Amino acid sequence: MEPVIDARGLTHEYPDGTTAIRDVDVAIDPGERVAIVGANGSGKSTLQLALGGLVEPSAGDVTYFGETTDAEVVRERLSVLLQDPEDYLFNTTVREDIEYGPAQLGLPRERAERRVAALADELGLADLLDRPPFRLSGGEKQRAAVASVFAFDPDVLLLDEPFGAVDAHYRERIRDLVTGHDGTVVLFTPSLDAVPEIADRVIVVGRDGTIAADAAARDVLTDRELLAETGLRPPVTVQLFEGLLTDDEIPLTTADARAYLRDVL
Repeated sequence: MEPVIDARGLTHEYPDGTTAIRDVDVAIDPGERVAIVGANGSGKSTLQLALGGLVEPSAGDVTYFGETTDAEVVRERLSVLLQDPEDYLFNTTVREDIEYGPAQLGLPRERAERRVAALADELGLADLLDRPPFRLSGGEKQRAAVASVFAFDPDVLLLDEPFGAVDAHYRERIRDLVTGHDGTVVLFTPSLDAVPEIADRVIVVGRDGTIAADAAARDVLTDRELLAETGLRPPVTVQLFEGLLTDDEIPLTTADARAYLRDVL
């Protein structure tokens, strides 16, 4: 089984001489749920751009689906949500932004309209579809950008902080979209609280732009020394049960934490 993304020796240096990532090897298999985490400034967003084919690395290469190193060849199978939602919103209306991906792929109009309507309903955008994107609030822009990414149902999602600026209600809606996606999901985030709900595997980008760890979610999320060294905090659930349970027993998700407390109380 070929990885959907296979990066070898990725290094990226910006024109000012800053090296964001150094000699990174990352392979993502079909159907995996992976979180790539790191403190702000660690280079994880640059890594997303390199994996998504949006910047050309200074060294190394990325192979997609075992077929090509040209991301544009497989663009219809690969969707990238950037950290700033305004990078995704450039049409006259929200509706046109969400329809853009399906239109580029030549999906039948009726099918595209059903997809847009379903996403708009799920993310509370139904009353905003005919509004210009610049008239949206920060949270509304985030939800519109997420809808645009999901609109053409890609095989691989590369999501940089999809929950930013979104309130708790819609954070859950976005999480449900992510966890319900049939393909591969790679989440990029500096916060580990959402990671247990989404990822089975966690890759940690160190402060120097190298890979500090690549392991099962539990192994990383309960490794306090590793997280401290890389400028990260454990998820709230891990902090809550730290010292009370062994690392193997600590519930990682809020649902598991509730279930544990119901059993012992």
